[in-house]
Amino acid sequence: MTSAPLAARLGAPSGPLFFPVTAYGQDGAVDLDVYRAHVRRGIEAGAAAVFACCGTGEFHALTPEEFQACVRAAVEAAEGRVPVVAGAGYGTALAVRYALLAEEAGADGLLAMPPYLVVAGQEGLLRHYREVAAATSLPVIVYQRDNAVFTPGTAVELARTDRIIGLKDGLGDLDLMQRIVSAVRTEVPGDFLYFNGLPTAEQTQLAYRGIGITLYSSAVFCFAPELAVAFHRALGAGDGTTVRRLLDGFYRPFVELRAQGRGYAVSLVKAGVRLRGLDVGEVRPPLHEPSEDHVKHLAQLIERGYALLDEEGL
Repeated sequence: MTSAPLAARLGAPSGPLFFPVTAYGQDGAVDLDVYRAHVRRGIEAGAAAVFACCGTGEFHALTPEEFQACVRAAVEAAEGRVPVVAGAGYGTALAVRYALLAEEAGADGLLAMPPYLVVAGQEGLLRHYREVAAATSLPVIVYQRDNAVFTPGTAVELARTDRIIGLKDGLGDLDLMQRIVSAVRTEVPGDFLYFNGLPTAEQTQLAYRGIGITLYSSAVFCFAPELAVAFHRALGAGDGTTVRRLLDGFYRPFVELRAQGRGYAVSLVKAGVRLRGLDVGEVRPPLHEPSEDHVKHLAQLIERGYALLDEEGL
């Protein structure tokens, strides 16, 4: 697949962007059957794309062999219905290796995550992502967060790079993002995609829409797809009443619960998937499981969220 079709498919999504968790069996090994079931359920629930083995999918915890097996399983489960974008990260050499493994597994694109450990300058970051983009024929979305934060000038150079089609923001600096959007719009012809990649992105999506960023990742979709779809539709339709009810009644309390534990952006989501009846196992270290009280609280929040949908007739 060329970058243009993927960009077009991601640019006007019919539903939330799905970041599945990675399933593990009781022995701790990757459970590909459960993973395929998880991906299929998400697509059938209305996902517009699958982002396999990214942050929510514990990319950091997978061996290269497990990574490729999961990406291939996601591609098999998708059956061409939606695009599959795979994570790629660590240092440049390993990021290139993961990119090649994803291409071999049939992925439609890459989400290039920050390089491992080092805090690099803008010149080094640009070189890193250009080498990742040059390694395969796959279109690339660059993930800005942590030690990979770009100036508007660097963002312009990324947008000029062959096969780099977009930028996902996990930093949350709206002033910087507005300047990046403006600089790229002014200096680079054609469309460039932007994504709100903050944890529980629905909580901040109204603000991101204000600067023209309409795409966002949805971890909630993993365990409460009906809630995520209802929010996505209400946002797109300008239904402020439903958006506010879901924010006030579910998303804000969920974000406050998520903030009570490190790594809960992944482990709490995985607990939610288990609560909804699919045994995807626990997280791998160095992440840890949520406390029993927090899981009980999550179950109550999910129940409250679905009650809101019933009240709204959604």
